[in-house]
Amino acid sequence: MEIEIFNEKENKLFNRIEVKFYIEYEGEATPNLLDVKSKLVALLNCKKDCIVVDTIDAHYGEPKATGYAKVYETPADLAYIETESVTAKNTEPEVEEEADEEAEE
Repeated sequence: MEIEIFNEKENKLFNRIEVKFYIEYEGEATPNLLDVKSKLVALLNCKKDCIVVDTIDAHYGEPKATGYAKVYETPADLAYIETESVTAKNTEPEVEEEADEEAEE
């Protein structure tokens, strides 16, 4: 999976940078949102708790997609502005398997 950023705009009103990008994933399934988020964290050199990937729109019949992400200055700005559904889909699932294994022992 390769990501190419084609538009980056500062939004001072919401203390964030809005990023539009292309994703190419030849020979792979459409990447999930958390994988894209991890790759964007590395590309944009930001903290994982300050970024949300809002949309990923796959192109029909092509191994390409376009996406939209928002990088906030602080986690507090993100929590104040974003809805619960957006933050929930950008949150890594908690590891419950380890807790279940420890309870069995």
